[in-house]
Amino acid sequence: MSVGKRIYLQREMPDPEIVEQFKSIPASNTADVMGRSCAMNPRIHLVSQPKAQMMAGPAYTVKCRAGDNLTLHAALNFCHEGDVLVVSNEEDDTRALMGEIMMAYLRYTKKIAGIVLDGPIRDIDEIGNWDFPVYCTGTTPGGPYKEGPGEINVPIACGGVSVNPGDIILADPDGVIVIPRKDAAVILEDAKKFQAADEGKLAAAKDGTAKRGWVEKSLEEKGYEIIDGVYHP
Repeated sequence: MSVGKRIYLQREMPDPEIVEQFKSIPASNTADVMGRSCAMNPRIHLVSQPKAQMMAGPAYTVKCRAGDNLTLHAALNFCHEGDVLVVSNEEDDTRALMGEIMMAYLRYTKKIAGIVLDGPIRDIDEIGNWDFPVYCTGTTPGGPYKEGPGEINVPIACGGVSVNPGDIILADPDGVIVIPRKDAAVILEDAKKFQAADEGKLAAAKDGTAKRGWVEKSLEEKGYEIIDGVYHP
């Protein structure tokens, strides 16, 4: 087996109904019930203008050599409708991995749910206006190489987070989180409860009934000193 140049055509997939239900929950709420350790680095951010606030779909992982998109081109041939392409790039920011032509193929022909790249793109003057979720680190006119190596549907790291093929990718204007496929059902139920509680807190913050006593209690427990006076150097 050619390690470093493998393309796996099959993945273990999440329940489509669970994926769909995550679209009604902000990424922040879901992240909070996962110990707040599932969000990609904010260097990866939304650069387009999708009409739908939430993007969710199964991860189609692409492992690229820094600044090289041959394996990403292969993914364009093999990915499926509804997938979220998640592309590692050894955190390189010097070369755009794709531009308008590749992106248009993914949007119109393959009909994927969106793309997350740990690297830049180009042709932002067009892509930036699209109703299609594109998350990346930025832009550059510098183009990529096409030599490889790379792999498809293997575990990768993207934005500092581990991503396995078939994990659920959930993103909104705040950024991108990764939901492990095997834990998705439990996380979904916890996220629903958290969201309901969060909506109650928001209402209280607006109508003046918010309970803030826990703050002073926590400060006291952690040894803070509250001084009714002015600091003098």
